[in-house]
Amino acid sequence: MEFGASPWMTYSTILALLLAIIVRAMTNRRRRRPNLPPGPRPWPIIGNLNLIGALPHRSIHELSKKYGPLMKLQFGSFPVVVGSSVSMARLFLKTHDLAFAGRPKTAAGNYTAYNYSDITWSQYGPYWRQARKMCITELFSPRSLDSYEHIRSAELRRLLRSLFDAAGKPLLLKDHLTTLSLNVISRMVFGRRYLDPTTEDQAAPPPPMSPEEFKRMLDELFLLNGVLNIGDSIPWLNFLDLQGYIRRMKAVGKKLDRFMEHVLDEHIARRVKEGENFSPRDLVDVLIQFAENPTLDVKLNRSSLKAFSQDLIAGGTESSAVTVEWAISEILRKPHIMKKAAEELDRVIGRERWVEEKEVQDLPYIEAIMKETMRLHPVAPMLVPRQAREDVVIDGYDIPAGSRILVNTFTISRDPSIWVEPDEFRPERFLGREMDVKGHDFELLPFGSGRRMCPGYTLGLRVIQSSLANILHGFSWRLPDGVKAEELSMDEIFGLSNPKKEPLVAVAEPRLPLQMYVSS
Repeated sequence: MEFGASPWMTYSTILALLLAIIVRAMTNRRRRRPNLPPGPRPWPIIGNLNLIGALPHRSIHELSKKYGPLMKLQFGSFPVVVGSSVSMARLFLKTHDLAFAGRPKTAAGNYTAYNYSDITWSQYGPYWRQARKMCITELFSPRSLDSYEHIRSAELRRLLRSLFDAAGKPLLLKDHLTTLSLNVISRMVFGRRYLDPTTEDQAAPPPPMSPEEFKRMLDELFLLNGVLNIGDSIPWLNFLDLQGYIRRMKAVGKKLDRFMEHVLDEHIARRVKEGENFSPRDLVDVLIQFAENPTLDVKLNRSSLKAFSQDLIAGGTESSAVTVEWAISEILRKPHIMKKAAEELDRVIGRERWVEEKEVQDLPYIEAIMKETMRLHPVAPMLVPRQAREDVVIDGYDIPAGSRILVNTFTISRDPSIWVEPDEFRPERFLGREMDVKGHDFELLPFGSGRRMCPGYTLGLRVIQSSLANILHGFSWRLPDGVKAEELSMDEIFGLSNPKKEPLVAVAEPRLPLQMYVSS
């Protein structure tokens, strides 16, 4: 008896064939090579590190001219994806912000930030979200910042008096600006001028380092947090410390830790002594009180408190001093800008008082100078690097999870399709142009944008704007005798911040009535 194929057998065969086709297609899909962004061909082991010079943002800027606004580099063992346009910045920092909210693990984050315990280097997750919430609701809220305005005003008057005392003689401007920032932040965060020999609290034990040593430590901290450490790119070479950076990171980490231990011991001792009568006087007190909250999702330990406090003192000191120094440097090359700024100040403020923080909004040209400085000399030209937390497709290109992400604001700020004569310092370009620096306009991102933007930008803006306005209101500036404007060096040093390579030396000449300075 001859049997034909049953319907069941036919259906089974067809189904098996379909399954085989599907499995094969999925396998091929998994095996297909990702469509990566364009970029230079990497060398074995080092990748494209040979193309990166002493100023990485400028090296990458030149590479982006050839490979476009979305570029893939290879730094040793790690893929690095660079966005160098407004549209790419928006995709990385807004559209796919959550996917790129990670941080790469670097030696700097390990040795100078209490094993990634600070706000800058901590990984995205419950710990970081809690820290960010603390910054927004407690440390940098409008109410908190307003409560410390009297401190910023008093320290600004001290700066103006110190500039008046040095008037007519060449002075190192950044020293004065750093002292201002350091005293402001120190009083807000620690409750007193820990690093000022004229501190009002003479009964308190002295800190474990001098003001000069602490300033050097901050400079070193910012440099080391931005360097291109070979071990971060080629992990199996890390133990050799070929550039000596890890040795320096460990040294600066230990020195700063001694200082932070001193600060924390003092604050905790007062907390214990006062018991139920404890009332926060400064931001470290707020942190301690926050850490005692039993409802916290993630408990904060001693290292967390030190890491957050160090973040506040370091970040708040460097960015404002660097920005104002760049602004005065640019103005010295174009005296007509100084004249125009003085005219606005005399018209709006008058010559019988200083500028208050709330009045900066009435000074559009001063604000334009600040914005133009941040455009041409961004403190962090490639922001703090991010890391892809998952596979993402950007503009048709595959960005694999684990890729390191850089947004080169240096290139964006020099895009001729956005800026007329982009290499020229022209504050007038911002007059009548609605563009802020708070992460909403991707043409200008001095503080970044999205979840991982600088949490203290509101404080930074207040210090930068008020100090720049009052320095220009109180003094006319010139270069020392025999120094021509075209001879003024505008070279920078690359780190987590982007300061001048040669600190500015200038001469301040008082332009207001004498009693203004004597009463400061």
